Amino acid sequence: MIILPAIDLFGGQAVRLLKGDYSRMTVYDPDPVNTALKFREEGAEWVHIVDLEGARSGEAVNLGAVMRIREACGLKCEVGGGIRDLRTAERYVNAGVERVILGTSAATREGFAAEAVRHFGSERVAVGVDVRDGRVSVKGWLEDSGLEAFGFCRRMQDSGVGVLICTDISRDGAMEGTNTGFYEALRRELDVRIIASGGVSSLEDVRVLTGLGLYGAIIGKAYYTGAVRISEAIEEAES
Repeated sequence: MIILPAIDLFGGQAVRLLKGDYSRMTVYDPDPVNTALKFREEGAEWVHIVDLEGARSGEAVNLGAVMRIREACGLKCEVGGGIRDLRTAERYVNAGVERVILGTSAATREGFAAEAVRHFGSERVAVGVDVRDGRVSVKGWLEDSGLEAFGFCRRMQDSGVGVLICTDISRDGAMEGTNTGFYEALRRELDVRIIASGGVSSLEDVRVLTGLGLYGAIIGKAYYTGAVRISEAIEEAES
């Protein structure tokens, strides 16, 4: 299982939200390049980046910050937030980003995920499935799409999407542990690579997710609070 330390961008800074609430934001690093370099020092090969302003507005607000991170740290990058059309996705891909994450666009535009896969290939396209009360949330987690989460995941799998990044919003940033049952059910019902996101707050969480056979796990607040070292998480995921 791969470990993907996370950088959430707002105003060009590395921040974290609590359960997706923009009013409960903590700034952890005014210059996210510093954070990415620390990830590299701890042995990370990937970094997971979300443009929070882009997720809310539908525009690539922090594209410049993403490019600075990519150029400075040399890590493989997956990026989401505000990627609502192929032109924006192509800007990221042409700049060297390994994987673009579709969220709102995949949930609200019929056939868009399949179109992106045809254009970029399944390895370059992930879909973020952000789940609250069993349904998919969109527009920076501010709106309920009305889509049932598991049914949506199956449609994305059938569209040829290579990776699903599944977030239990109720656990995100709460340091309450990961929702093991949720990921166990996803792993049982789907035949696509799954990255766990939200609530990964201890090495035990990493151990359990590795045992489930997931493709990856995103670590955010647990790193920023010192609860989990990226180097130790990588060691646990590779054991």
